Amino acid sequence: MHDLLLYYGEEPTEQPSQEETDAEMAEWFAYDDAIKKAGVHLAGDALQPSQTATTVRVRGGEPIVTDGPFAETREVLGGFDVIDVPDLDTALDWAARCSAAKRGTVEVRPIMDLEAPPQ
Repeated sequence: MHDLLLYYGEEPTEQPSQEETDAEMAEWFAYDDAIKKAGVHLAGDALQPSQTATTVRVRGGEPIVTDGPFAETREVLGGFDVIDVPDLDTALDWAARCSAAKRGTVEVRPIMDLEAPPQ
């Protein structure tokens, strides 16, 4: 079972101190190390801030390109991991262990297997 962990949080309105940044990054690196050592990590990365996003919609056959994320919200997508775990409970456990869950939200979403036979 492959799951996508989506990490949401509020973008800072002011630059955090170096001490705050170092502490947060230490938590992320510890989590990243743990998920990789457990052998469940398949892919993942951090994302640039939401103001760097570009959104594309096609209406009437024409692309409409706008600056910014799809939705305006307080919490923005900051990164993701794809994990290979046996069940939802294990995916939820990994989500709860992530520091993003303390400051924001971790969305767990199963990845659709398009090659699996229909049930």
